[in-house]
Amino acid sequence: MTSPARIALSADAGLRVAVVVPCHNEAATIAKVVRDFATALPGAAVHVFDNNSRDATAAQARAAGAHVHAVGLQGKGNVVRRAFADVEADIYVMVDGDDTYDASAAPLLVERLLNEGLDMVVGARRDQAQAAYRPGHRFGNVLLTRCAGLLFGRSFDDMLSGYRVFSRRYVKSFAAHAQGFETETELAVHALQLRMPVAEVATAYGVRPEGSQSKLNTWRDGWRILMTIAKLFKAERPLLFFSVGFVACVLASLGLAVPLLETYVQTGLVPRFPTAILCVALMLLGFLLLACGLVLDTVTRGRIEAKHLAYLSIPRPGTRA
Repeated sequence: MTSPARIALSADAGLRVAVVVPCHNEAATIAKVVRDFATALPGAAVHVFDNNSRDATAAQARAAGAHVHAVGLQGKGNVVRRAFADVEADIYVMVDGDDTYDASAAPLLVERLLNEGLDMVVGARRDQAQAAYRPGHRFGNVLLTRCAGLLFGRSFDDMLSGYRVFSRRYVKSFAAHAQGFETETELAVHALQLRMPVAEVATAYGVRPEGSQSKLNTWRDGWRILMTIAKLFKAERPLLFFSVGFVACVLASLGLAVPLLETYVQTGLVPRFPTAILCVALMLLGFLLLACGLVLDTVTRGRIEAKHLAYLSIPRPGTRA
């Protein structure tokens, strides 16, 4: 494993490393997280973003040496949006404040990003105990990861991991829209959409310490993540999204029209005018959906190009502008 000294050399070379820790009611663990990452990444600035905690999270983080920021809008997505806007660095390490992720793996993730010129390295969770990763969460992660891979062409083994390392150009080109835990999905899709160089590194994932409780609700947040994938599907691949509706309308229209056509051929009459009108309406609706998809596809391509230009305007870590 990479030694902390190697990361210190990166700092000496002018690279700023920032550790971003979104948290809500993590007083039982946040001080240890801050100290562990400060030890693993000497010279890195640790920023704790306190999201309306009702306990001593902010005080504990500040006492441990972190820069503490208050975020009023509730939700991890709002925290990530604020963190990416406010923190200036060349390399960003994002980790949850629940002390389940291995801080000693951070130098390896950072070195992988630097050596291979990557824009995001995901710490794929490998649980050390069965209780660390609940079966419901595990199944939901696999299902949602497969859905994203099906829609966007490729994906990650652990799309929902809260342990990631980013380059500056990733962070400053990321338009954060998510409000809650669905932000991890949005982070993954941003990299896939711009075809950024990314990688995954297996990291240990532990059990929450006693006195610390998960804020993730399996069903509620799983549904929100699934809806986020659907919204991103519509926003990022509109032609395919609306083509599904086009095909469904055309098939329904043709299916209803066949009996009418048979009757017309046999008798020369069209006895069921409401059905005929419905067939025409469905066909028109289908072509309207197709037209929407074509127009929005052009708009989306322009938006992606603008994001790509913003991404290209920032040099990767370790190079001069």
